[in-house]
Amino acid sequence: MASNEDKPAVKENVSSWKDSIYNPRTGELMGRTASSWGLILLFYLVFYCFLAGMFALTMWVMLLTLDDYVPKYRDRVPHPGLVIRPNHLDIWVNKSEPLKYAQYAAKLESFLQKYNDTEQEKNELCPPGDYFEQENSGNQKKVCQFKRSLLSRCSGLSDTTFGYGEGKPCVLLKMNRIIGLKPRGDPYINCTAKRDTPLQIQYFPSEGRIDKVYFPYYGKKAHESYVQPLVAVKLLLTKEDYNAELTIECRVEGSDLRNNDDRDKFLGRVTFRVKVVE
Repeated sequence: MASNEDKPAVKENVSSWKDSIYNPRTGELMGRTASSWGLILLFYLVFYCFLAGMFALTMWVMLLTLDDYVPKYRDRVPHPGLVIRPNHLDIWVNKSEPLKYAQYAAKLESFLQKYNDTEQEKNELCPPGDYFEQENSGNQKKVCQFKRSLLSRCSGLSDTTFGYGEGKPCVLLKMNRIIGLKPRGDPYINCTAKRDTPLQIQYFPSEGRIDKVYFPYYGKKAHESYVQPLVAVKLLLTKEDYNAELTIECRVEGSDLRNNDDRDKFLGRVTFRVKVVE
């Protein structure tokens, strides 16, 4: 049992602990008086307001150096990648099961909505063969027409299955947008099958040409209704090609656009696989 001499010490310790929170004799809370708390809170209020003001001023000065229409730095991606639609690198088609290949046709149809002739007729009918350069000022740029009817047998207008129903599927290829890109030469898409015998392929527009009239691109804000030119690739498969997995590689050729960077398999090229069964 604790002696009577220990009890005053315990009471003193409890009193000391309570006084550290609030001392009624001095009016201190957590070791500070009301005026001391007021001064320190005022200091931090002024200090953080100063920091916020400095941050806002820095952001304002930085925004003054930016252009709403053109990014400040554009040298990180000088060459475009090649993109395939439908967005599948493995395309499996069973001619006897329309519901399975219907997903590809539905995605192509949805993608081509903005290429409808009625939509594209709102844009400019540009003479082909040269860049469509415009004043580089902050206003809306004109857009050259690219009608889906240019894709002919792969447009989905005459064949709503885009060739998947007959075992001769179509894929659409486009280059990623890069502001100010003006490819030299006459770019075109060339596709080859990685096998010993060549594969019959049909291109729309003819020879897979990408007309320079669709360059340069001026950015999302200035070129609001811009759509990339497309190249449709129709794989003319025969029965001998069925039931075999075909690896197809498509590249942008005929220009200074890079297509052989081993570090980026999609830079100027794309590889996909197709298998058709009956």
